Amino acid sequence: MNMKNFGFLSLGLIGGSIALAIRQLYPSAHITAYARRQSTLDEAIAAGAIDAGTTEINELFSDCDMIFLCGPVSVNNYFLEQLAPILAEKTIITDIGSVKGSIHETVSRLGLDSHFIGGHPMAGSEKTGFVNANPILLENAYYILTPTECVPREAVAEYYSLIKKMGALPLILSCKEHDYVTAAISHVPHLIAAALTNLVHDHDSAEETMKMIAAGGFKDITRIASSSPDMWESICMSNTENIADLLDDYIVSLQTISKAVRAGQKGFTFDLFTASKEYRDSFADLPKGPIKKVFACYVDIPDETGSIASLAALLAKADISIKNIGIIHNRDFEEGVLRIEFYEQSALDEAVNLLHSLHYSIYERK
Repeated sequence: MNMKNFGFLSLGLIGGSIALAIRQLYPSAHITAYARRQSTLDEAIAAGAIDAGTTEINELFSDCDMIFLCGPVSVNNYFLEQLAPILAEKTIITDIGSVKGSIHETVSRLGLDSHFIGGHPMAGSEKTGFVNANPILLENAYYILTPTECVPREAVAEYYSLIKKMGALPLILSCKEHDYVTAAISHVPHLIAAALTNLVHDHDSAEETMKMIAAGGFKDITRIASSSPDMWESICMSNTENIADLLDDYIVSLQTISKAVRAGQKGFTFDLFTASKEYRDSFADLPKGPIKKVFACYVDIPDETGSIASLAALLAKADISIKNIGIIHNRDFEEGVLRIEFYEQSALDEAVNLLHSLHYSIYERK
């Protein structure tokens, strides 16, 4: 690997996790970071994630082989403006944003096309900040790259190799395809979940009967409505056309369903559920069948030979039956690398207590 000097602008959950992963892979690499708060930098230095820190974007970054922009989309655009005058010819810039169109436009406007490879690690959690960073956070998660047409192919290959070494699953897309895909599988579903939650809120009785008996399927389908309002406002305002186009298509499909149901059109809903079930059941990492109460937890484990077998053996020894187990590859706003499903709540509770006592990091859906 030719890259020896890395820079990070902002050190939150994802940026901190990437820095820690690079440190494990290349202990002698020199890592410099910018953060607004000196306390974050002090914490990162103490953890061994970085060698030097600054609260200003300055010449410390002029010798970097690769710089990661780890703020929100609008902030990363500002970072680019600050970096442009001090950038070395060799430096490759990347980001971690979930929308790519805006930053690619800024890159082009600043004449940085030969330096930029967009990045989107599809992993994360409701937990934020460097304090929650983990070097195995990216393991077995998809990591999408959106290189410009002008960036050297060897730089793309080197970044691709780095991602694989971190344990993630690299995938190369154009920035336009990335934004359309993520609008469909992430951005629009978050809006639908929020709208469905508010629909029930607006139609509930004064006694809140709907809220009281809401469970299982409703909680599962609306779980992502609890995501950060600030973050999702920023995402939705950065990918407006794709989101609006897909929402329009969804609205048309809902209107078609509404007319068929109102008319009592026999067989329509059967065909609808059949088609959706077949497609949904084909998702490798997800439980099969119609939406229902799921007894599952998510566990952080290292990508090492025997780690899944060891965990399964612990549960078997405690006489806890596992219904399904699998690695989560798309963990955008989803915790844990390993998903374990159980047959009933009592088994889930037992497993969580056992694994907590053995110092595993466990996450549960609420």
